[in-house]
Amino acid sequence: MSIAANVVIALIALMHVWFLILEMFLWTRPSGRRAFGLTAEFAEQSKALAANQGLYNGFLAAGLVWGLYLGSTGFGVKVFFLGCVLVAGIFGGLTASRKILWIQALPAALGLALVLLA
Repeated sequence: MSIAANVVIALIALMHVWFLILEMFLWTRPSGRRAFGLTAEFAEQSKALAANQGLYNGFLAAGLVWGLYLGSTGFGVKVFFLGCVLVAGIFGGLTASRKILWIQALPAALGLALVLLA
C-alpha cells in the first residue's frame, strides 16, 4: 500500500509541476489558453494572477516531493500537503470548474486514503 501511495503522490506532484508551467509560462500562449479555455485578451489581463496561482501549485508539488523524500518519517508532511491539494481541488471545483474536482481533488483524496491505509 505504501508503494501505491507514493506512486500516486509522485503523480500528483508531477501534475502540479505541470500546472505551474501552464499558469506561469504558458498562460498567454495558445496551449495555455486552450487548456483553460481563455481568450487572448483575458489571458493577457490575468497573467499576473495566473503566475501567482502557478507558484502556489509549485509549492504544493515541492511539499509532496519533500514528503516522499522523507520516506516513512514524512507521513505528516504527505497528509498535510495532500490535504492542501484536496481543499484547493474542492474549492476550485465549486468556484471555477467542476473539472477540477476530477483532475485535482479526486487524485488527492485517493492519495490521502492510500497514505492513511499504508
